Amino acid sequence: MKLADLDIIVTAPPAPGWGGRYWIFTRLTTDCGLTGYGECYASSVGPAAMIPVIRDVFARHMLGEDPANVELMFRRAYSAGFTQRPDLTVMGAFSGLEIACWDILGKALDRPVHALLGGRVNDRIRAYTYLYPTAADHTLPDFWVDPAMAAESAVAMVAKGYTAVKFDPAGPYTIRPGHMPAMSDITRSIAFCTAIRDAVGDRADLLFGTHGQFSTGGAIRMGQAIAPFSPLWYEEPVPPDNIAAMAEVARAVAIPVATGERLTTLAEFAAVLQAGAATILQPALGRAGGLWQAKKIAVLAEAHNAQIAPHLYAGPVEWAANIHLAAATPNLLMAETIETEFHAALIGHTIRIEDGHVIPPTAPGLGIAFDEALARAHPFTGSGLHLEMQEAPVSYSAPNIFAGGAPTD
Repeated sequence: MKLADLDIIVTAPPAPGWGGRYWIFTRLTTDCGLTGYGECYASSVGPAAMIPVIRDVFARHMLGEDPANVELMFRRAYSAGFTQRPDLTVMGAFSGLEIACWDILGKALDRPVHALLGGRVNDRIRAYTYLYPTAADHTLPDFWVDPAMAAESAVAMVAKGYTAVKFDPAGPYTIRPGHMPAMSDITRSIAFCTAIRDAVGDRADLLFGTHGQFSTGGAIRMGQAIAPFSPLWYEEPVPPDNIAAMAEVARAVAIPVATGERLTTLAEFAAVLQAGAATILQPALGRAGGLWQAKKIAVLAEAHNAQIAPHLYAGPVEWAANIHLAAATPNLLMAETIETEFHAALIGHTIRIEDGHVIPPTAPGLGIAFDEALARAHPFTGSGLHLEMQEAPVSYSAPNIFAGGAPTD
């Protein structure tokens, strides 16, 4: 069995667009007619530039290869261009292709992917969700800065069975290096933690996100302010490329630090663990190198007594890959989940969420029924990147409003 053909589908999720402006799906076909689907989570360049990168990685390193040889193909993509170091765009392209290989392998062997990664150790995957508008009066952008609305959304999610909710009220993220939070942003963050904790009590963990926006001192200051509410994690409190600063924050703040959505390959995650910068790793499988790299990251984390919480701000194919990894990972903490009708419909409602937990699929491969017609019926025609950071600095006089990652174009 050899890899013979590649197709790429760029899909724009309809409003409200939770999951980003576009999702890049890959479909690989073998010489014997088996197909597999993957998803690339690489937002450094737009789809018009990303598509040729994906095609180049496939043609150079994977075309004509046995899809079982994922380690060999990874070594080619990682090293062949005299690189041999993490490259976010190349690894994003490879990740989506590698996930599709596992889908093919599972179908060829009539086994779910998690059975090929060491077998299932988790029958139910604890899920968490961002707080999104859940009521008619949860209007945007007001929802993102209103603690009462956030608390109402948290109650609705707990009623569905979720035991952890994530929110990021500390202002927008910018292209600039880490900044000191405005006092008003600290006040709002305390208000969010207060309102949500009062609303859900001990029925759910609070997950505090920041998108890497703070200076070291600013992150410590914010972390100390929210620590009394016992968040389960403090996500990416400083820019993810500054591991030493993240380690300093981890030592100074009594909240577990989580990071990983913007990291790729074992090399970057290993550096985080070695520095003591985080005890919760959040690989996004469409960027981190695919399922095999993610499995290695999970094993390394286990040796450091750290846990895995796969990240998701993408489409349902990456989510499916995350769930298979989660099912086979003993040091799993939880997995991010986005519940929209479009996410579910794109994979034929093949992965179930029950009482705030995801049930790993048992059908061969990723266990999904990908709806190509639906994916192609929503082409991306915009010009923005998957996620974008603002150029303007934060304000210390006017309110700072983070748009929640929701597309505005």
